[in-house]
Amino acid sequence: MKKRFKDQYTADLSQRIIDAEIQPDEGILHSILSMFRANKAALLGLILILLILLMSVFAPVIARYDPNALDLTSMRKAPSWEHWFGTDDMGRDVFARVVYGSRTSLMIGFVPSLISLVLGTVLGLMAGYLGKVADELIMRLADVVLAFPSLLLAMVVMYTLGASLLNMFIALSIINWAGTARVVRAQTLSLKEKEFMEAARSMGVSRFKIVFRHILPNCLPNLIVLFTLDIPGAIMWESSMSFLGVGDPNAASWGLMVSQGKGYAYMCPWLILAPGIAILITVMAFNFLGDGLRDAIDPYMKT
Repeated sequence: MKKRFKDQYTADLSQRIIDAEIQPDEGILHSILSMFRANKAALLGLILILLILLMSVFAPVIARYDPNALDLTSMRKAPSWEHWFGTDDMGRDVFARVVYGSRTSLMIGFVPSLISLVLGTVLGLMAGYLGKVADELIMRLADVVLAFPSLLLAMVVMYTLGASLLNMFIALSIINWAGTARVVRAQTLSLKEKEFMEAARSMGVSRFKIVFRHILPNCLPNLIVLFTLDIPGAIMWESSMSFLGVGDPNAASWGLMVSQGKGYAYMCPWLILAPGIAILITVMAFNFLGDGLRDAIDPYMKT
C-alpha cells in the first residue's frame, strides 16, 4: 500500500515537472497584462495617463475657448456653465488653459526625463563596467551635480540660458541624470560579477554585447520605475521654478497657472485648484503605473 502510494506520488510529481518544462515562456507582455488584471491601482494609473494624453492630443476639440484669448470684461469669474473652471485675472478660460497646458506639462515631463534617463544609463553602464578612470571621472561629476540643491541648480541654468522651453529641458535633464547613473552603476557592479557574466566573457563575447545584451536588460525594471517617477518629478520642478519666476511666462502649463494664481488663492481658489488637481492626478497615475510595471517585470519580485 505504501509502495503504491509512493509510486503514484512520484508519477504525479514527474508529470508536473514535465508540464512545467514544456510550458512555453509567457514573456514580459503576458506578465504585464496579468499585472494589470491583478493590480487595480496600476490599471487606474494607465487609464488616467491615456485620458490625459488624449486630452492633450484633442485639446482643440475639447476646449471651448482659446487658452490665450483675453477678455477683460470676464476677469476672475467663478466656475459656471459658460466657463466650467472659471476665468483668471485676465479673463482667460481656466478650463481651456488646463486642457492646453497638458501639452506643455507632459512635454516637460517626458522629454527631460527621457534625455536624463538615456544619459544616466549610458554613463552608469560605462562607470560600472569599465571601472577605474571612467568610474572615477563619471562618479565625481555626478557627485558635483548631486552636491548642489536641485532647484538651485535648475534655476542657475535657466537664468544663464534664458527662459524658454528648450532651456527648461536642458535644466531638468542636468539635475536628473546623476541619480540614474548611480543606480545603473550600482546594479552593473553587482551584475558583472555573476556566473553568467563570467561564462559570457570566457566564451569571448565582446564588451558591447555583454553590456547591452546582458546587463542593460537586467537594469530595465529599475529604469522603468525611475522614468515613471522622473516624469511627474519634472512637472513638479517646473511648477517650483514657475513659483520663483523662472520659466517661459508665455507658456500655458499647469505649473505656471498655479504660480500666476497664487495671489488670488483666497478670492479665486479655482485658479490654483484646477491646475493643482491636474498635477496631483498626473503624479499619482505615473507612480501607480511605475510600481505596477516594476512588479510585473522585475524577476526578483516574483520569487
